[in-house]
Amino acid sequence: MKKQHTGDLADTFARALAACRQRAGAPEPITRMAIALSGGLDSSALLRLAHDYAQAHQIALYAFHIHHGISGNADVWLEHCAAACAALGVTFEARRVTLERSAKTGTEEAARKSRYAALGALCGEHGVELLLTAHHQDDQAETVLLQLLRGSGTAGMSGMDAANAAPELLGNARLVMARPLLPASRQQLAAYVEARQIAYVDDESNADPRFARNALRHQVMPALALAFPGFQERFARSAQHAQSAQRLLVELAEQDLAACRDGDCLDISKMRPLSADRNYNLLRHWFGTRQLRMPSTAWLAEMLAQLLEARPDAQLLVTHPDCHVRRHRERLFLTPKLAELSGTRDESDEGLPGQRFVWQGEAELAFPAYGGVLYFDAAEEGVDAAWLREQQLEIDFRKGGERLKLAFNRPTKTLKYHYQSFDVPAWERERLPTVSTPKHLLFAAGIGMDCHHLSTEAAPRIRLRWQSL
Repeated sequence: MKKQHTGDLADTFARALAACRQRAGAPEPITRMAIALSGGLDSSALLRLAHDYAQAHQIALYAFHIHHGISGNADVWLEHCAAACAALGVTFEARRVTLERSAKTGTEEAARKSRYAALGALCGEHGVELLLTAHHQDDQAETVLLQLLRGSGTAGMSGMDAANAAPELLGNARLVMARPLLPASRQQLAAYVEARQIAYVDDESNADPRFARNALRHQVMPALALAFPGFQERFARSAQHAQSAQRLLVELAEQDLAACRDGDCLDISKMRPLSADRNYNLLRHWFGTRQLRMPSTAWLAEMLAQLLEARPDAQLLVTHPDCHVRRHRERLFLTPKLAELSGTRDESDEGLPGQRFVWQGEAELAFPAYGGVLYFDAAEEGVDAAWLREQQLEIDFRKGGERLKLAFNRPTKTLKYHYQSFDVPAWERERLPTVSTPKHLLFAAGIGMDCHHLSTEAAPRIRLRWQSL
């Protein structure tokens, strides 16, 4: 027989909310909180529970409804939520959103992202720092099972946290999202709603088995309940164990990241002594800190093998859906995927000029074909501004063999030598332009000015500076 929770659901809610606030570090004392209100059974129960709690603790309560416009009944649901809040004296606001579907996300994911972004915006507009959602124990069990079916690791099997901040999802760094109904079952919420005669709406999409969660809810969960009564509580306990394990993994990853970090990259020589599993953990954490999609275990294994086994001078490039993973001088870089620049030419175009221009005293000039902005800064040592105005200048990418002298007491060297000396990775060199007159190279981005035209006597004096976009 399924174990019944002791005590009233309101007590369960109050205890869970207190624990959520303590874990997430929500502001004390709290003066405002909000709930996400869809109008369904779960959020309607949450509305009444939150209303009673807010009244008892003198907290201003807000209810926010997101209108996706997917269902033909969406307007009816909005009206229902507004009426329910008006009856309780709860401040209500709705936000209409338009789904942005893509090849990478389906309707469910698009609705989820737009919903949470809108909720975060509403909380920000009303000065709310605690947002409650109606996720409950059965939702947690479904989440854990879905993650198992997807082959997820401990992070996925942790299910939903009782409380957390999700600025990348909510667009609000100060907002805490709490789920105080996680200890309660759907059956308890249904009994609560029935006993208090709370009206609610039914979303017809919840019965559509094409959605994975609905298929579990209507076809798999009933069978599990028959064979394993109370399985939801055991799934919830498993999620708690996974959360504990995940916290330990994150703690270890943070230590390893601090030990292996070299600026914005990782020192591969410090990764080599670590076990493969520890490196996988480190890399997943690093990707997470950069807000990149989590790679598969197979992809990580292949990448790590290439990183550690390639010869020292190899220019390694591994493609991730969101970035490029590159190796340079025993360091690991995550670089953005950049569009091709129209100023780039192939070998057959070597004799063609770059983009010619005349400087007329501007502080900066944009060169989209070369991916950046050229700045003309006043300097103690630089080229004579009057002389520079008279020159026919040309911006271009290097063709090979260019030479530059940085100082009179230093030899003239090729740009390749200077790039190596300045530790500029090969993939960056390809997007760093040069500026020259018809006879002389004046400037190379990533290196500096050629000294032959520099002076401290003529005034005003100008130094060139390049900023990639």
